[in-house]
Amino acid sequence: MSSRPPAVVVRGLRKSYGSFEALRGVDFEIADGETFALLGPNGAGKSTTIEILEGYRDRSGGEASVLGVDPGKAGTAWKARLGIVLQSGAEAANVTVREQLTQFARYYPRSRDVEEVIAAVGLEEKAKVRIRNLSGGQRRRLDVALGVIGRPELLFLDEPTTGFDPEARRQFWELVRTLKREGTTILLTTHYLDEAAQLSDRAAVIAHGALLDIGAVDAIGGQAARVPIVRWRDATGAPHEERTDTPGALVARLSAEAGGEPRDLEVIRPSLEDIYLGLVREADERAATASGAGARGAASGEEVAA
Repeated sequence: MSSRPPAVVVRGLRKSYGSFEALRGVDFEIADGETFALLGPNGAGKSTTIEILEGYRDRSGGEASVLGVDPGKAGTAWKARLGIVLQSGAEAANVTVREQLTQFARYYPRSRDVEEVIAAVGLEEKAKVRIRNLSGGQRRRLDVALGVIGRPELLFLDEPTTGFDPEARRQFWELVRTLKREGTTILLTTHYLDEAAQLSDRAAVIAHGALLDIGAVDAIGGQAARVPIVRWRDATGAPHEERTDTPGALVARLSAEAGGEPRDLEVIRPSLEDIYLGLVREADERAATASGAGARGAASGEEVAA
């Protein structure tokens, strides 16, 4: 990781729409050259956070610094240092893929080679095709190509591989790794947890506008969340489940007691997806409890007033 100042600093970031709080005091930093994943369900606050950092949405409170600049006050020179891949693009439909990329490449002083980018996103066979004739997935690949053509210092990837087939996703992952080797800082949002695990140095999980956890991808959720789970059925068919740091020893004991391997034996090592889903589920339960308590408090107030 670079010894340079962080590429992104967020402190107490808030965004409200009337009485609705989309972001409730979010804090994180992204180191220069780091690939950082921002994970969360739809409506969690991911897109709002990214739009604030890109300079496209004002914040209600808190501080934000992107490449040393407040994005709410930044100009065009700052924007030229960014690469942005949105969830949907707006390309010129009447030009070809190669023509569009060639045009965009002229906007930047150190643009990537057009043919290299076309190959990296798997559009070689579509380079001469007009954009209006591309499929949805092919247009998505073009969105990614346009985001990286300028060799940005900081690249925002908002659900970049939506619509990609498995081979195209692997090609894109290699492109991201190349960008990282070149020193590009990357902020990634994705619903593919394997993608986050493959590409990211660190990740943050956000839900209901609040940060639930942040850390190295293999440390999110803490050590307790990564304890293996052993599941089996006993002689009567009743299901059992036990978390243990020594699953091998437990399986050996169960096998000895049963005179053979227990029925439906499974040893499950929680993945990033398992841990993410657990964090979000707990946040949903807390939000539902708080909402219920608020409703009961309002009802009690109405009874007193009556």
